[in-house]
Amino acid sequence: MLRLALLIVLFALAARAFWRLVDGVVDGFTGRARRGTVPQRSVSMVRDPVCGTYVIPDRALAVGDASQQVFFCSSRCRDKYRAKTA
Repeated sequence: MLRLALLIVLFALAARAFWRLVDGVVDGFTGRARRGTVPQRSVSMVRDPVCGTYVIPDRALAVGDASQQVFFCSSRCRDKYRAKTA
């Protein structure tokens, strides 16, 4: 019984892999764009000066005034930066 269940699972995985391969070949020949792989618009990113991670300014923590802001990925990086520059 266990052997039958494993064979069914193996067959289902093989069938899924086969159909994904066929779908990829068809997409390649027809020139259809892949779903969800290309962003609709680009987003500018800034580098965290402490760890080097790139972050989106709208979602990052910021220090400074409106004319010169420094952005951070986390409060830990922000606190390290403040301690170093203080």
